[in-house]
Amino acid sequence: DCGVKANIIRCLLDRGVTVVRVPWDHDLAQLDYDGLVISNGPGNPKMCGRTIETVRAALARGKPIFGICLGNQILALAAGLDTYKLKYGHRSQNQPCLDARTGRCPITSQNHGYAVKPDLGPDWEAWFVNANDGTNEGIRHKRLPFRAVQFHPAGAPGPRDTEYLFDAFLEDVR
Repeated sequence: DCGVKANIIRCLLDRGVTVVRVPWDHDLAQLDYDGLVISNGPGNPKMCGRTIETVRAALARGKPIFGICLGNQILALAAGLDTYKLKYGHRSQNQPCLDARTGRCPITSQNHGYAVKPDLGPDWEAWFVNANDGTNEGIRHKRLPFRAVQFHPAGAPGPRDTEYLFDAFLEDVR
């Protein structure tokens, strides 16, 4: 929990899973979990050193991970990628994001001032790209069950346009 929106938890509970909510500085080595959600939250992701180290250790466990907003940036930093401050940020409920594989373009809800740099190295790929300015809106590992989005799939700028991402994460968990 890096500042989680309650609707993220509701979206998971609505899908019949058990949610164990722990603070941003919790030692995950003490937990037996099937999948990890790294929540949204405020601020500069590079200031989250302890959480980045925790997620880096979680990556080594190989269990499914799904990051949301700040969670996207933390996952990227834990994986050795980089982030940067946007000139203006993305703050609205009408940000179009292209799925790099399918070409689908949901309209998303966003509120962030940082983004993941586009150089993702050999193991990661862009999952979503902002159709307005071309910034990265999501990453996924090419082989392992690690993925994250910059926008809020629990937000509802349309009729639950991106809640299907929770289902995709839970498929990885199962």
